[in-house]
Amino acid sequence: MKRILLTIAFISFFNSFIHSQATKFTYIQFDITASITGNPDKDDSYYYPESTSSNAFFVPNGLGAKIGYGVHYKKWLTLGLHSGLDWKWDDKLVAVPVFLNLGLSPKVGPETRIMLQAGYGKGFALGRGNLNGAYKRAKLGIGSDDFIIFAEISDYAFPLYDQKSIGTISFGVTLTDFFHYNSQED
Repeated sequence: MKRILLTIAFISFFNSFIHSQATKFTYIQFDITASITGNPDKDDSYYYPESTSSNAFFVPNGLGAKIGYGVHYKKWLTLGLHSGLDWKWDDKLVAVPVFLNLGLSPKVGPETRIMLQAGYGKGFALGRGNLNGAYKRAKLGIGSDDFIIFAEISDYAFPLYDQKSIGTISFGVTLTDFFHYNSQED
C-alpha cells in the first residue's frame, strides 16, 4: 500500500510539473521562400536586341514552403523537426526535405531579433524514383519574435542531370508562434 501511495504521489507531482512547463517551451514555424538563380540569358539582349530575355543578373527559379515544430528556450534557442516542399522550375524538380533545425535568435534591440538557423537531414525528390540524399541548410534573418525576413542557402546532396548536387539560394519570410510563453525575460 505504501508503494502505491508513493507511486501515485510521484506520478501526480511529475504530471503537474510537466503540465505546468509543457505550454511554455514549444513553437511552430512556417517559412515561405522564393529561390533565385543566375540568369543564363542575360547576354542575349546584347547580341539579340529583339530578344525578350531579361538583363537581370538573377531571376526567380522556384518556390518553397516549410513547417516545423519544436522546443525553445526563451525564444532565442530553438530545436525542431521541420519538413516542406521545394520546387525548382529550371530543374523541373519538386523535393521534400525532412530535417532537424537548430536556431539562435538573440535580441539586438527592444523588438528586433537576428535569426541564425542550421538544418541537417534527408532530402527526397518526388517522382524521380529513389532519388534522395543529405539535406543541409543555413538561414540568416532579421525581424521580430513572430515575423522574420531571411536569406537561405540549401543543398540536396543528390545528382540530377549533369549536376553533382542541387542547391538553392532563397529569400523569404518566417512566421513563428511561441505557444503560451509567459516569461518576462527574453
